[in-house]
Amino acid sequence: MERFFSSTSNAPRRDEDAGIILLSGPPCCGKTSLLFQFAVNSAAESGRGVVFICSKGSLESNPPFLSQGVDPSMSLLQRIQIKYIEDGDEIIKYFAAFHLLDNFPAAVIVDDFADFFSERSCQQKYGTTRARDLAMVRVLALCHNAIAHANAKLGTLGSCNLLLSDVQQGDTPRLLFIYKRWINSIYTIRVPKNLEKLP
Repeated sequence: MERFFSSTSNAPRRDEDAGIILLSGPPCCGKTSLLFQFAVNSAAESGRGVVFICSKGSLESNPPFLSQGVDPSMSLLQRIQIKYIEDGDEIIKYFAAFHLLDNFPAAVIVDDFADFFSERSCQQKYGTTRARDLAMVRVLALCHNAIAHANAKLGTLGSCNLLLSDVQQGDTPRLLFIYKRWINSIYTIRVPKNLEKLP
């Protein structure tokens, strides 16, 4: 959990969350900024790269805030590769070839994971009433296998995490029943009741 926050130490941490992690919260609560800080901290601690997968339009309209002490010109930021995608098929393409990588990243981060699965395109592809759920389950299974393979190959040299974010409406992530099967740790951002009605 500490990797979501700014860190002054470069000492390696025990990786309690190795595997797949979900960060959920209401719209515009700072999830992308926390994901980016996680990327910065993972790159700093591991000395390896990080892949940040997101929608170009989403990142341009709501760029992440950098923590105090993170200079935009830091060479560390060059280890964070931003990969723009449009839909779930592009996530499939990335993870289908993941085992071919020469060097596994310290983390792969997918911002707004569920948004890459539109009901309409999933319906056309699978032709079933729960097509979106089916598409997400298939991609999560592929991601799970890819991350497990990377961690088996890395062994004691380090770990590879997959961090997903999703928008949450209400008390729990909207697709919790799907996420619980594939995700090791789920973190939820809660907005205090007295701040909910602020602009």
